[in-house]
Amino acid sequence: MSKLINKVVLSSSLLIIGATLGIYSSRELTLFSSGDSTSTSSSSISKKSVQPIVSSLRLPFNKSSTEKISPNFISKAVEKVGPAVVRINSSRQVSNKMPHHNFRHPLFGEFSPEPLPSERIEEETGSGLIISDDGLIMTNAHVVEGADIVSVNLKNGQTFAGKVLGFDKITDVAVVKINANDLPTVTLGKAEELIPGEWAIAIGNPLGLDNTVTVGIISTLKRSSREVGVSDKRVRFIQTDAAINPGNSGGPLLNSVGEVIGVNTAIRANAQGLGFAIPIETAFRIAQQLSSQGKASHPYLGIQMITLNADNLQNNQLNQRLDLPLDLKKGVLVVQVMENSPAFKAGFQEGDIIIQVGDKPVLTAQDVQEQVDLSFVGEILLVQIKRQNRFLTLKVRPIDIPKNL
Repeated sequence: MSKLINKVVLSSSLLIIGATLGIYSSRELTLFSSGDSTSTSSSSISKKSVQPIVSSLRLPFNKSSTEKISPNFISKAVEKVGPAVVRINSSRQVSNKMPHHNFRHPLFGEFSPEPLPSERIEEETGSGLIISDDGLIMTNAHVVEGADIVSVNLKNGQTFAGKVLGFDKITDVAVVKINANDLPTVTLGKAEELIPGEWAIAIGNPLGLDNTVTVGIISTLKRSSREVGVSDKRVRFIQTDAAINPGNSGGPLLNSVGEVIGVNTAIRANAQGLGFAIPIETAFRIAQQLSSQGKASHPYLGIQMITLNADNLQNNQLNQRLDLPLDLKKGVLVVQVMENSPAFKAGFQEGDIIIQVGDKPVLTAQDVQEQVDLSFVGEILLVQIKRQNRFLTLKVRPIDIPKNL
């Protein structure tokens, strides 16, 4: 009996132990499955979170990178004006001025070298801008002065023979005509409205490299010919840091909207980092005269003047010679009146202070010259002066500048 009881107890114990182990194993399996599911889910989420980042990167060769970018203001200006910018090639025969000498060799005695040709061909390359659809082209005088042959190359590849209608060395402006119609033309802006710091865009053919674009800013305005180092000119230049090299001469200087504000001129070969342009108002005024008359006129009064400042007011010799008022602080002083000149005939005297020319008050000698340039040969120009303690208005009739000046 006792043995039977022992067997029952042992079997029950084993059954209880087995059930316990089964329940424990089942729980561990459930936890493991749950953990694996969580890991898989986390991995899936991680992959999903990375996927948008990778897909958002645009590699250099993606199709989207080939989409055309909207052009900036520079490319728009160049696209607008480029077809109206031309290349001008000119050639001229010049004489060789080297004298012909006999030379003496220490061993062979006198000998005569092969004579040089009496003439040679000199070539010039520049730029120009089309100002009328029937073939009027504005450029620099030094590009075509004295040329025997002039050819004009358009941007579309066409080439035309050019005829020089006239050139003006005083402003370095010239006009060339080609036989063509329906040509693209430039749009003129206003240099007088410029402010230093504005964008400046130059187009031309520097060193023979066609349709080259350079960009800079307007550095300063109304730079005098004397300051630039070309005292034989009568221009108040625009100064820019846009590169203007040989071959750019005669091409346009543009503002940010593609309007021509000046005509580039490479007049200073050593002007590194500096470029100069003729204000479009001056260039176009001269071009109109050249195209209609073949020459340009430059009103001349016949006075020598200086802008008064602290330095020359301390010049005792000047003060004594002209008997200047002691309270004189500023103004434009007449220091010489040329005999038989328009100013001499109008009654100008040394020591006069110029206050106003036409309807414009003036403060510098450059101001006076600018207003005289805008006047007309043979027409009366009113000039207000101060002589001692009196204010006078003189009537002067300018003549064209004498050729010997």
